[in-house]
Amino acid sequence: MSAPNQNRPAGAPKVRDWPKHLIILFVLGIELLPLYMMLQISGKNNLMFTENPWLPARLGEWQWENYLFAFELIAPAVANSIFITVSTTVLTLFVALLGAYFFARYKMPFSNFLWAVFLFLMLMPGVANIVPLFMLIKSMNLLNTLWALVIIGISGAQVFNIYILRNFIEDLPKDLFEAAEIDGAGHFKQLLHIVIPMSGPIIGTLAILSFLTSWNEFLMPLIFLKDSELFPIGVALIYLDGEYVKQWGAIMATFLLASIPLIILFLFTMKLFVRGLSSGAVKG
Repeated sequence: MSAPNQNRPAGAPKVRDWPKHLIILFVLGIELLPLYMMLQISGKNNLMFTENPWLPARLGEWQWENYLFAFELIAPAVANSIFITVSTTVLTLFVALLGAYFFARYKMPFSNFLWAVFLFLMLMPGVANIVPLFMLIKSMNLLNTLWALVIIGISGAQVFNIYILRNFIEDLPKDLFEAAEIDGAGHFKQLLHIVIPMSGPIIGTLAILSFLTSWNEFLMPLIFLKDSELFPIGVALIYLDGEYVKQWGAIMATFLLASIPLIILFLFTMKLFVRGLSSGAVKG
């Protein structure tokens, strides 16, 4: 007698794998349902949404003016978010690399104690620093400016980034640094020609995390900004609600356009993100 799976095409899933695949498809369906609802509601007006809340409108009835409204509303906010996010990400990684290299390569008296005190900052909740942070930003005359959010973003991300980068730099081969020192390379050249090229995956992962954190920031812009033209995307979206009537099509179109940069980011950086998370997990 032939085996039960003898005639099964190569690469076809086994019968016992179907429950697992169905569970995965079910979870994916739940995850993608909000995106589908946002997309199909964005092409409707309130009447169309009330009559047919689940299925998309026909192409001829699609309300394209919702996207024009959304673009006019969030274009300045997107520009503000891009400035804050890009500046914060670049400067955060630059400062974190310097700090991580110092803790990983430069040994001085009480350096371990200084590192322990530095790590203690990870235990402090961020909201505990809001009042002194507000007084500090006010004394620097940076209230109601985008640079206040950039400085806050840079300082707030240092502990986590330095903690990750310091451990990664310590695992780099010491022979490379010794050879560079013999050739006369200083600390900056070692950082530029050894640390950064060999730490590309983890730097890319931290850049993505920093970008997402800064892009989705809501509390700090709400506290430190008062002019609506300076609001980033996270704060600008809360002004979509009408006082009496909610225009659901326009609201969903705005949410959809606001999510496009993050969708593009993940589509083009997913492999880098996964490689950075798994780097160092297997050592040969």
